[in-house]
Amino acid sequence: MNIISPRFGALDIDDSTTICFPQGLPGFEHCHQFKLLHEDVPEPKVWWLQSLDDPDVIFSLIEAGMLGVNYQIVLSDAEAELLQVNDPNDIALLLTLSRQDGGGEIRANTQSPILLNVASRLALQKAGLRAEIVFTNE
Repeated sequence: MNIISPRFGALDIDDSTTICFPQGLPGFEHCHQFKLLHEDVPEPKVWWLQSLDDPDVIFSLIEAGMLGVNYQIVLSDAEAELLQVNDPNDIALLLTLSRQDGGGEIRANTQSPILLNVASRLALQKAGLRAEIVFTNE
């Protein structure tokens, strides 16, 4: 699959590496297929979730653990089935990042993390959660 991304230019996407959001994302229900992109570094901190259905839709993401954010999430039977959860360790928790008014301040959406089953490549955004934020001084 080939797309033209406003951020990344021409991309040749291997269909076996795409991520599916069967329900879309809130506000972007028309977007179901995505590709997770990152800088070509050993341990990237920021990821980009590029929509393959609408190339103008792209989200910046970070792993919740990178910010010291911890969740205890209970999935409904329908959510577990949608994600095809066999092993809870296969679930990655990602937070969307945004800049307020195009300024320098970056905010993470801790109330609606993205749950990605890395084994099945299925994902959903779970809204309305409360996160515990842990700061450490090392």
